[in-house]
Amino acid sequence: MKKFDVVVVGGGPAGGQCARILAKSGRKVLLIERFKDFTKNSFSSAGTPLETLEKFDLPQRVVGSFWNQLVIVTSNKRGVWKSEKTLGSVLDFTKLREFLAEDVTTHGGEVWMGCRYVSHRTEHDQTVVTIKNNLVGEKILVSTKVLVDATGPNRSLILQKGDLQPKFTTGTGVEYLIEVDEQSYRKNAEALTFFLGHKWIPKGYSWIFPMERNQLKVGAGIVNGEHRVVKETEPLKHYIELIIHDYIKPEFYKITDVHGATVKYSMGLNDVYSRDNLIAIGDTVSTINFLGGEGIRHAMLSSEIACRHIQEYLDNQRNDFDDYQKEMHQTFLAKWKVSEKLGMKKYLEDADSLVDKVVSYLEPMKLEDIIDVLFYYKFEKVSKGFLSYLLRKVRSFFKPSKKA
Repeated sequence: MKKFDVVVVGGGPAGGQCARILAKSGRKVLLIERFKDFTKNSFSSAGTPLETLEKFDLPQRVVGSFWNQLVIVTSNKRGVWKSEKTLGSVLDFTKLREFLAEDVTTHGGEVWMGCRYVSHRTEHDQTVVTIKNNLVGEKILVSTKVLVDATGPNRSLILQKGDLQPKFTTGTGVEYLIEVDEQSYRKNAEALTFFLGHKWIPKGYSWIFPMERNQLKVGAGIVNGEHRVVKETEPLKHYIELIIHDYIKPEFYKITDVHGATVKYSMGLNDVYSRDNLIAIGDTVSTINFLGGEGIRHAMLSSEIACRHIQEYLDNQRNDFDDYQKEMHQTFLAKWKVSEKLGMKKYLEDADSLVDKVVSYLEPMKLEDIIDVLFYYKFEKVSKGFLSYLLRKVRSFFKPSKKA
């Protein structure tokens, strides 16, 4: 039976980054991924600020495209904000996870593809993990000092059958990867485009993200709940095809991939963070932001936080992971609670007229300030935009009419 310091279950951004950090530090690490290759579950849109590459030491080869524009389209309005400099990227989710896994092996760790976690049990100071190799149909036993649950919304390790579970709010997203003609691609290149409002997508938002040459990601995501105003909605496929046919209007397009997922989010971050020598990271502890739906950066950040606690545990500087939840809450909780309130209001309560005003509120702001709101949750900057909006309205009210 092979022995490891850490076994990480799940090869997403959280699991890959966690295994990568620990392997770099000299720990004996095993990363297991249930799919035989990373193209099988390429389900993330992955729009992110430019600093993500430097912060997590990611190479340019994991980037699908760069962007310097933001477009927000509502039922009756369209706003465009541009910058002279590149402000962000759209990551290639497959290439990102491939890179993280490759870096694990480069630094002495092991990556087992096509392997699925079955169960674990504690024996003395070790945890014995049963893993099934789906490629050959055999079960393998390994032992580890620390076990990491990076299985995302499945929470396959941290929540066992019969456990009392937190109350979850769910969201579902579907995304098409399409190939389009050159002109249609150029119109949408270098921009993140978001759609809000009852016409485009009640109960959530839709998007267009550019990828490699002539490829666009077109997706839609909703909160699974009852809308205060809109009582009947269409399947997500309807809203994606609406964007393709009514907004992009390509001369040619071909669907090359369709993927989707449902996430389970714990309001107030009431997840189970650890049990004995088991620790949970990424979407397993609701690091995806409820308002924006962005998860990759936050999942990787959770890995860095967890790795500090894991290192101290392995070095006998701590006996448990009780402080891990405290640090995670210090990092995320305050901004996530505001995001929850804004998200529930925006996606399940607001009338279309209020959604339309989003563009008006943001109109006088610089793109850099809007990015601070959307990606860094500096919501106080929205109030500044709102004050500018009100000032313009007051000035237009007192402006003399031409008839006078």
